[in-house]
Order: sequence, then C-alpha cells, then structure tokens
Amino acid sequence: MILRRKNTRGENFNMWAQLKALLLGLLQIIHNAITSIGIGTNFAWGLAIIALTLLVRLAMHPLTQKQMVSMQKMQKLQPMLKVLQDKYGEDKDKLNQETMALYKEHGVNPASGCLPLLIQLPIFILLYGVLYDLTKTEAFTNVTFLGVNLGGSVLTTVADALRLVDENGVRIPNEQLGVVMVFLSSFTNLSLLFSNIGIWIANFILLILIAYLTWLQQHLTSAGNPQMAMMNWFMPLFLTFICFGLPGGVLLYWGISSLMGIVHQVRVSRKTTEEMKTKPTLYKDKPKTK
Repeated sequence: MILRRKNTRGENFNMWAQLKALLLGLLQIIHNAITSIGIGTNFAWGLAIIALTLLVRLAMHPLTQKQMVSMQKMQKLQPMLKVLQDKYGEDKDKLNQETMALYKEHGVNPASGCLPLLIQLPIFILLYGVLYDLTKTEAFTNVTFLGVNLGGSVLTTVADALRLVDENGVRIPNEQLGVVMVFLSSFTNLSLLFSNIGIWIANFILLILIAYLTWLQQHLTSAGNPQMAMMNWFMPLFLTFICFGLPGGVLLYWGISSLMGIVHQVRVSRKTTEEMKTKPTLYKDKPKTK
C-alpha cells in the first residue's frame, strides 16, 4: 500500500482564499448598504473601509484590551524589576522567584501580551489582503475618498502627476515604478509635480499621518524606556518606506486602525496607572549594597 502525503499547503491556501472572499463579501455588503441611502459609490467605498475597520477593531477588542493592559503593567513594573536585578543579580534562582512574585502581586502574566497579538496578526493580514486585492480591481479605478486615491499609492499618483513614460513614450507600469525612480523624477520636474499637486497630495498627507501615528504609538508604548529610543524613530521611517507603494485603500484602513489603537492605548494607560497606585509596592527603595 502506497501512503500519500496530504496536500495541506493547498488546503490552507484554499481556506485562506475562502476567508478573504468572505471578508470581501462583507465589505461589498457594507458598500451597497451605504449607497442605498443615496451616498455616491466612490465616497461609499471609503466609508465601507472605515466601517469594516471599526467592526474588526470591535471584534478584536477583548484580545487587544488584554494585550495592552499587560504591556502597560509590564512597563510600570520596569523600575521594580531593575531593583530586583540589582539586589539578586548574582542569584538567578532567587531573582526568578522574586520576579514571579512581583508579577503575581500585580496580576501580570508576561505571556499574556504576546498570545493575543499572535491571534490578531492573521486577521489583520487577511484584512490587508482583501483591501489590497480590491484596490487592484476595476471597481477601484479612479475611486477617491476625501481626495485619497483608494486604488493608487503615493508612488503611482506622483508618477501620474509627472506623466512618467519609458523611452518609447509608453506609460511605465505601476509594477515597475520604484521609490528612487519616482523621487529623482520629482526633483527634476518640480514644476510639473506641483502643477498637478491635486493628483498626489491627499495620498501623501495620509502617508505622513500614518508615520506620525506610528511614532506616537511607539512613544506611548516605550515611554520611560531609553533602550527603545532608537525604535521610536526607526519604525516610523521603516513603515513610511513600505507605505510608499501601498494603495490608498490600505493606507486608509491602516490610518483608522492606528488612530483607534492610540485612543484605546491612552485609555488603558490611564486606567492601569490608577490601578497600579492602589497596589502595594515591593522594594520601593533601592536596597543598600554592602
């Protein structure tokens, strides 16, 4: 008897495609519901993306809440952990014992902040895939929301403003556009770029807004941790570079989701700070060295 290996890769891909189709269907239902009340189809696509982002954030709220509370409490405990390290640095077993006691005292589970994030990640990747695929369809051709081209990226909108063509006078395909190519062309054709500013400025502003929101999230997460100072600047710059080629529809989702995340993070931080004040504090004063 010949045993055959199951094609789990194909099954997983098929399941992923089905989930994307399900989420895309939900987005289209929301879009149709919005257009049914008299709102134009272009504007309705933007509202549908925002509504879907809100629904996903609400569905993930319990996990996100658990993750943020754990992160905030861990952040508040850093000074106490440093004291324990100074006192028991040479006794690893005692240090681990006292560290776990401190976590237990404040109701902190170090792993609780990671598990919800791992569960959320496939959902956000799925939503990103749906929006990215949608922005490549004819339904999104020249669709704008508050000036943002939902199907075009910063690169493609700037290229449209510059009317970039190859040596044969044929428009350069979006897939062949690069950051260096577009920016060098921009600097050599500034007059043309700014004469067509309406084509690309909204996507560019949204990109800058996302970069700022990313910096703010990093700042709130790593406040008081000097070791994360470099990441506070690296992550916004890195994500900005990535976002240059992302369609406006994906950027809209990313921006709204980041904004909601910051509001949620601020609320959790304030609540966690008040709760931590009511907890007894171990090793308030740094132990004296002999």
